[in-house]
Amino acid sequence: MSTFWSLWISIITIGSLVGVGCLLFWCSRDKMGVEEGEDMGHEYDGIRENNNPLPKWWSYMFWGTIVFAVLYLFLYPGLGNYKGFLGWTSSDQTVRSIEESKASLANAQQNKQLNQYARELDEAEAKYGETFKTLAYDASGNTLLPITDIAANSEAIKVGQRLFIQNCSQCHGSDARGQAGYPNLTDNAWLYGGEAETIKTTIMEGRQGVMPAWGDALGKDGVKEVTSYVLGLSGRKVNAKEAAAGKSRFVVCAACHGTDGKGNPAFGAPDLTDNTWLYGGSRRAVEATIMHGRHGVMPAWKDVLGEEKIQLISAYVWNLSEKADK
Repeated sequence: MSTFWSLWISIITIGSLVGVGCLLFWCSRDKMGVEEGEDMGHEYDGIRENNNPLPKWWSYMFWGTIVFAVLYLFLYPGLGNYKGFLGWTSSDQTVRSIEESKASLANAQQNKQLNQYARELDEAEAKYGETFKTLAYDASGNTLLPITDIAANSEAIKVGQRLFIQNCSQCHGSDARGQAGYPNLTDNAWLYGGEAETIKTTIMEGRQGVMPAWGDALGKDGVKEVTSYVLGLSGRKVNAKEAAAGKSRFVVCAACHGTDGKGNPAFGAPDLTDNTWLYGGSRRAVEATIMHGRHGVMPAWKDVLGEEKIQLISAYVWNLSEKADK
C-alpha cells in the first residue's frame, strides 16, 4: 500500500475514535447549569423534564468499546501499513490454515462427487447403453449404421434430440437455431460442410475457426469499403463507390472466402453471399468482424460422449438440415 493511502486510512480510523470519544465525553457533562436530578424547566403534555445523566452501564460500555478498539489497533494490523505489535498476518496464519482446510474438504468433496458421477455414469450406461447400441449399430452389433439410415428411424431421432439437448443446447439452443457466435443448425448454411459424415467429424473432433483482424492492414476507411462490398455480395443496398473500392481490397479476404465470396469449408470460411451471418449481419457487426477478427471454438466430444452417441446426435442434426431443404 502506498504511503498516501496508509496515512489516509490511519487518519480516518484514529480521527473516528477520537471523535467518538469526544462526543461521548461531551454528552456526559452537565451543559445546562442545572444540578443532576433537578427540574430542567421544561414541560410537555404534563410531563416535566429532569436533568438525568446517561446510564452508567451505557457510558461504560461505550468507553469499553473505544478502549478495545485502541488496543486492537495497537496489537494487530489495521492502520494502513502498520503491522501491529504482535506482527500477526492473516496470510501467514489464518488464511493458510483456512486454505488448507478448504483444500482438504474440496478434495474430499471432489473425490466424492467424482465417485458419485462415475456411479451415475455406470448406472446410466447400464440402463440406456443397450438402447444406444441398438439404434446406432446394425444387427450384428459390430458396425455403425450410416447416419442417413439412422435419420430415417424416428425413435433414433428422438434419442438423438434428447442427447443434443443435454449436451449441445447450451450453445446452439434447445431448438438448434443457435445465437450470435453459435451456428444455426437448421438453416443448411454450413461452415465446414453439411454432409452427414462431415457433421459427425465436427462433433467428434471439434473445430477452431479464426478470422484475423484486418483493422490495422485496411485502416478505418478500408474496413468501411470492404464492409460495403461484402454486404453487397448478399444483395444488400450499399454505397456503390465504397463497394467498388472494397472489391479491390477484398483480395486479402479471397484466400479464405474465395474470389466470389462463397467461402471455403476447408477453412470454415463462411459464404458471404447467402445473407447468413454468424456474428450478426448489421453493418456495425460486419465492420467489427473485419476490424477485430473473430475466434470461434467448437469443442471435441468424442471422449465425452463416445462414437455411438455422436452417431445419434449427428443423425438428428443432419435430419434438421434435410428438413430445411424441403
